[in-house]
Amino acid sequence: MNAIRKHVLLQQGQRRGAVKRVSASVIRCLCLWLVSGLTIAGVCADEHEKKVERWKQDFEQKVLPIIESRCLSCHRGEKSEGEFDLSRFPNGNAAVDAGDAWDRVAKRIRLNEMPPQGSPGLNDEQKGDFQRWVDTRPSQDLCKQLASEETQSWYRGYVMSRRLTQLEYRNAIRDLTGMGLPAGDEPPVDGAGGEGFDTVGDSLFTSTIHLESYLSIADRLIDEALPLEATVPGAGLLKTGKPLPGLEVERWNSVAAEHRGVEAAKVVESFARRAWRRPVLVEETTRLMTLYDRTLARTQSPSVALREPLKAVLVSPHFLFVVETEPGESGVLRLTPHQLATRLSLFLWSSIPDEELLTAADMGLLYDEGQYRSQIRRMLSDPRARALGENFGLQWLGLRNFEGVKPDLQVYPEYTADLARDLADEAVNFVTLVFRENRPLTDLISANYVVVNGRLAQYYGLNLAEDATWQTVSIADGRRGGVTTMASVLTSSSYPRRTSPVLRGRWILDELLGTPVPPPPPNVPALEETSAVADSQTLRQRLEVHRQKPECASCHNRMDPLGFGLENFDGIGRWRESEGSLPIDSAGQLPSGETFSGPEQLKAVLLKRSDEFLQHFARKLLGFALGRELNKFDACVVESGVKRLKENGFQSHVLIEEIALSYPFQYRYYKKSEPVPDPARSRGARFLEALQRLSQKADEVRKKAEAEKASQSQKLENTP
Repeated sequence: MNAIRKHVLLQQGQRRGAVKRVSASVIRCLCLWLVSGLTIAGVCADEHEKKVERWKQDFEQKVLPIIESRCLSCHRGEKSEGEFDLSRFPNGNAAVDAGDAWDRVAKRIRLNEMPPQGSPGLNDEQKGDFQRWVDTRPSQDLCKQLASEETQSWYRGYVMSRRLTQLEYRNAIRDLTGMGLPAGDEPPVDGAGGEGFDTVGDSLFTSTIHLESYLSIADRLIDEALPLEATVPGAGLLKTGKPLPGLEVERWNSVAAEHRGVEAAKVVESFARRAWRRPVLVEETTRLMTLYDRTLARTQSPSVALREPLKAVLVSPHFLFVVETEPGESGVLRLTPHQLATRLSLFLWSSIPDEELLTAADMGLLYDEGQYRSQIRRMLSDPRARALGENFGLQWLGLRNFEGVKPDLQVYPEYTADLARDLADEAVNFVTLVFRENRPLTDLISANYVVVNGRLAQYYGLNLAEDATWQTVSIADGRRGGVTTMASVLTSSSYPRRTSPVLRGRWILDELLGTPVPPPPPNVPALEETSAVADSQTLRQRLEVHRQKPECASCHNRMDPLGFGLENFDGIGRWRESEGSLPIDSAGQLPSGETFSGPEQLKAVLLKRSDEFLQHFARKLLGFALGRELNKFDACVVESGVKRLKENGFQSHVLIEEIALSYPFQYRYYKKSEPVPDPARSRGARFLEALQRLSQKADEVRKKAEAEKASQSQKLENTP
């Protein structure tokens, strides 16, 4: 027994020793891991600082001498050419603060646009030094950050609550009530801001005209959607009108009048849920039903009473405004599922979420990436995705106000209102097709097809019956295909009586490549005023004279050659071979030395610059989706989107998903503020009071009209 006890005690001692040894080794490993982790973090931080210092030194030693000897003669002070004042960067510290501005300078140098022709250029060694310096800029990991008051003074990460744009309001009314708004019966149009879109809250003001319009539309739409059955006087039954969420007319009419209050509450709650894009609180339904009760007491008609809370829903800030309610805490927080659903539907449909998307938000499914992607693809295949062409497409192409383009009918008598509508619809349908059918985004530059109806096909010289509906038609040559050769773009970038290579070239630089040119210097006369022999010169020859001016050359050398490539199209986008008695010269030479002739070769040149196009297009689409001006914290989304596009054949759905899944799209910065009363509630109360006054006034007008009609009928009966 003693021997056994000794053996057991020995084993226990060995185990305890092993445990001590293991524990000690684990502790040593943990300590080493923690220390090494801290050390690695410190080393990484130190390494980054060293890279920044080397970058500053390279600027001062290699780049600054180039700027001083080749650039400052044109790019110094307030009147710097191209809005690049390079005198603001006298040392490495200032160069670091310039950020992305160096990318734009490098692009201009790479394309031989800087220094301009006639100035001392950069040799290959200088170009190489400059490009290497820009390419080695120390990177910042901004993919999981948003701009805030703490990260930059101009504070752009915060997305203010905004009202629905005119188009979003129109689409929301359509999807909610099944009724469209007649032309002219809409709120005022909106201005653009941020990245050039009207979805930016800073530019969406709310005027008394808006409020009057919202009240009038709500009153008319709900009355039309809930018509009373006149065949049963006093019963207050509803006719079968437009289907509203939560309302079944047969069920409503079958419920006893004294029990319709419960049914009304269900209808109001369901309608408000769709309109307000979220679950409705009990107290909100109670407030809405107060209107029902007051109207019922006044009219004794449950059906008439039902109209009032539904009208209130449509004039509530919860419907009219995109309100991402601030939580109790500040900082960067993820959107709620319903807020995310609203952002997604406004992005893809320019409208409110449908029932399927709202249900997914109710169940929390939108936080699951697979479910979320599935919803995106479903929404892109839906006809409502036409809004991407109608809203984003027209604004990106600069065609939102195309109806205001008025070619001179003395020169172009063929330009009619029907043709103008077809040209605008072509742009909408083409951009929509690229997104809905997941086509390559490079089709926007050059495609072997067009989207036309019969009338537009004949205008383009294509073989299609005049009464043919909108369809995709393959083309054999490169004259058409892509946005650059659309007649709408060509017409809007022309003067009323002639083409303009300058405007067309500028459009390509601004809207397609994202390399805008500054406005012309002051006191530069218009082209028609620069030559006394205009009648004996072609437009191209007059532009050549214009480009000889040093103050004009730097920009016109970039714009004019691009526009010359489109000279085969006249002022309303028709193909032509001559201008008067002179043949068209559509050849161009870019500052880079590239040459081309005609639209087909021009588009081939533009495809070589597809990186610039994709960067610009991704930036535009992201700005449209976020509804604000972009900043350096959004650059990561643009870069990752372009990278994914290149990896997946430039398919449009890739960029849509990349934006919808991005950190800035799913998160927002909430500014720290003192608790204040909910402005939506106070505005809502005023809206309800105004609506009630309007409703009472409408009842008085209606009764007065009925009394006058009855009086006239009585007079007619008494007339012998």
